[in-house]
Amino acid sequence: MNIYFFTFNKYSENTYILSDETNKCIIIDPGFYTTEEKKIFSSFIENNRLEVVSLYNTHCHIDHILGNYEVQSLYKAPLFINPIEEQILKMGKIYASPYGFPEYQEVMNYRFIKETDTIHFGNTELKVLFLPGHSPGHIGFYNDKDKVLVSGDVLFYKSIGRTDLPGGDLETLVKSIHKNIFTLEDSVKVYPGHGKITTVGYEKKNNPFVKIK
Repeated sequence: MNIYFFTFNKYSENTYILSDETNKCIIIDPGFYTTEEKKIFSSFIENNRLEVVSLYNTHCHIDHILGNYEVQSLYKAPLFINPIEEQILKMGKIYASPYGFPEYQEVMNYRFIKETDTIHFGNTELKVLFLPGHSPGHIGFYNDKDKVLVSGDVLFYKSIGRTDLPGGDLETLVKSIHKNIFTLEDSVKVYPGHGKITTVGYEKKNNPFVKIK
């Protein structure tokens, strides 16, 4: 599996493209907003001759959903979210302008995905992990074959997601990390919603918020 990511918008959000040898791909958390960012994203898809199969949000905070409308319009890709995140997605149109994104366009059509589901595209399989705490319906995407986790805003390099936003809860977040991430192999690479790539093993030993003593 190939993983590409771009850092977009003023919150330095990581937008992910996952593809495999079939050239089919999925998009996770498209955060592009400006005309230049949109061009960078679409040019990459075109230049690499990728076929966008579907679109996913780990959670629906505004910096992770800015490009939903563009992806769905350009590639006719269905959007999948955890049903618990539906109200947060709908609130995007209210929060967009105060957060500096007045031209945000809302996606009206979406489907639901749960932690018991498995995603398939091309020859690739991803398991959906339920990781609440930063957001009530936050999910992550784990590929066991390549030992890769797209973690959204749950676990960062030596840090964790903030819990002071509506629906956030520190105790829940810590439990999610210990139960559903730290039970993975130490070699698993963690691709977060912000910042640089890390590993499960490194965070177990070095993350001051959740390290295992």
